[in-house]
Amino acid sequence: MAKYSKRAGDKVGEALHEQKRGKLKSGRSGKTVTSRKQAIAIGLSEARKEGGKVPAKKTGAAKKSSAKKAAPKKSASKKSASKKSASKKASSKKAAPKKTAGTKTASKKAASKKTAAKGRKK
Repeated sequence: MAKYSKRAGDKVGEALHEQKRGKLKSGRSGKTVTSRKQAIAIGLSEARKEGGKVPAKKTGAAKKSSAKKAAPKKSASKKSASKKSASKKASSKKAAPKKTAGTKTASKKAASKKTAAKGRKK
């Protein structure tokens, strides 16, 4: 069974002919179409609008879902490494003495003064 109707083939042919002559325009921006692939896409789109038999347009969501399925296989080793580093960080935070709120703000002020001074020297 054919995927595309005769009307769809005719529309694609017309679009390609116009593209070769430099008369095919993009719908949104109105710029001249130079890409053969884009011309085919425009022809198929026009055929869909007229009710021709054309397979449904693939959406970006369908492409992204297949990419997400492949990603977890590769990132499994990265997760274990990040878990290890997270546990190390947690143990080092426990060992370090806690600073009071007043000393944190004082250290931030001193750091901002140092960066401001460096900026003036340059």
